[in-house]
Parts: sequence; structure tokens; C-alpha cells
Amino acid sequence: MLQREKGVAAPPSSSLLSDLAVLFKVRIVFLLLLSATAGVFLGAGGWPGWGALLLTLVTGALAAMGSSAWNQYLERESDAVMTRTRKRPLVTGAIARPSWVPYVATAMIAAPVLAVLPSNPALAFFLTVGAFIYVVIYTIWLKPRTPLNIVVGGAAGSAAVLAGGAAANAWSDPAVIALAILLFFWTPIHFWALALVYREDYARAKVPMLPVTSTPRAAAGWGLVHGVGAGVAGIGMAFLPQLGPLYTVPVAIMTALLLWQSVALVVDPSKRRAYRVFHTSNFYLFVVLLAAIVGSAATLPW
Repeated sequence: MLQREKGVAAPPSSSLLSDLAVLFKVRIVFLLLLSATAGVFLGAGGWPGWGALLLTLVTGALAAMGSSAWNQYLERESDAVMTRTRKRPLVTGAIARPSWVPYVATAMIAAPVLAVLPSNPALAFFLTVGAFIYVVIYTIWLKPRTPLNIVVGGAAGSAAVLAGGAAANAWSDPAVIALAILLFFWTPIHFWALALVYREDYARAKVPMLPVTSTPRAAAGWGLVHGVGAGVAGIGMAFLPQLGPLYTVPVAIMTALLLWQSVALVVDPSKRRAYRVFHTSNFYLFVVLLAAIVGSAATLPW
């Protein structure tokens, strides 16, 4: 199924693996799985057990990778005109016959949903909702049409948290809901910072990301608003009974750093500052999720 252009030597297996890793967005899927893992720990109020944890990881990985492959398949033409994405395998021809991608991607989403539907319909629902938001609502409908695309698209990350909570049969737990809200607010500040860096790319591809349709300072300002929302949700979680100082201390530090960087970006909406916010927001989410897992598994008395 996979081949290079005629006359070019076949790539080593490591090249094929790296192409597939890009197609299925393994790095982004890692953060989604960490989000789902935090959801299952919070829902369980500690160690969820191997069964619930493996259920979260396997179903979440398949659904997220399938959704990511659909996203790249649908955006392969716009990816070709953007500096950031023009080396993706569906653009370069590294995956020369991409007609199989929609079938495999759909199967990767459908298989875990159908497998868990009889025993855990809530998990099946949130897996479906996350994929539907990312592929249909965000990629197909909103992204080419409105600068609010990533605001709604951020709900896909929230669905990952809720799926983790559902694996522990506790998706409606206040801690799970709070983390889902945090993901919803975090996504725009993260991607708008990236879009500020690649503003010309998105304009060339005719994708109306907020930094394209507004001034860089206005986009940074809206990013700060969403950063405050994420920060309030993150700090608010510190008052939940599942968590303690192992959560509160690192999250308070990272929240202060994220907001400081976001304010600095409003003052100086340059690409250099936007890069800092992008990387800081990445690290912020990693710390929040890891702290939620560790804090819920080993709550300490105040």
C-alpha cells in the first residue's frame, strides 16, 4: 500500500514508522491519552485499576489516531501550501496511495466504540463525540469557515477527559468535569499562539484562524482570556477532595507562568513571544495532567 515514486529507493522501516507516526499524530495523541488517563484517575478517586486504565488507553488511542488520520486526509491540499505541514506524508507522497486512509481511520474509531457500547455506553458516547467534533465539526465544518473553529474544536480534548471518567463509571464527577472545562479553555490559547507564529501560512491556505482575521494583539488578548479560564479551572480543582498539595503547588506555579507569558504576548505579539506561549501552554497542560494523576493517587493531608 505504501510506496515511493518510481526510481526512488524504498525507505527503511524506520522511515515508514515515522511517516505513520505523523499520519496518526502520535505526539498529539499522547497528550489526549494523558488527558484521558487523568480523567480515569480523577473519576476513580485514585488508582482506577488495570482494567479501567487499559480500557482508557486502548480505546482512546485508537479513536484519537483514527480521527487524526481523517484530519490529515481531509486537509492534505491545504497542508501542501503551508510551511508547517507541507512535509506530512500525504503531501510529500511518502504514503503514495492514500485511498486506504479513510477506511482504516473509520475502523479505528468504530472498533473501540462498538466494542465497549454494550458494557459502557457512556464511554462509547464520549469516544464518538470526540471523534465527531474533531473530524466533522472542526475539520470539515468550522475550520474553513470561522475564526471560532478552535474554540468549539477544543471540546474534542474535553471529550477525552470525559471518556476517561466514563471508563471509571464516573464521568459526571466534579473533578472530571472541571478538568474537561480546563481542556476546553486551554485549547484556544495553545493553538492561537501557534497560529500567530504561522499566520502567513494560514492566510495562504485561506484558513480563517483568529490571528488571520484579526490583529495579532487582539488574537493574543483572546488567548489571554482563555488562559484565565483554564487557570481558574485548574486552581479551582485544588479545592476538590481528590487532590492535595502534590497537585496544587506545581499547578499554581505553571498557571502563574502561563498567564505571565500570555500577558507578555499581548504587550508584544511577536512570533518569538507566541512561540514561548505555545511551548509554555504545552508544558502547562502536561504538568496539570501529571499533577492530577499523582495528586489523586496519593492525596496528602493539608
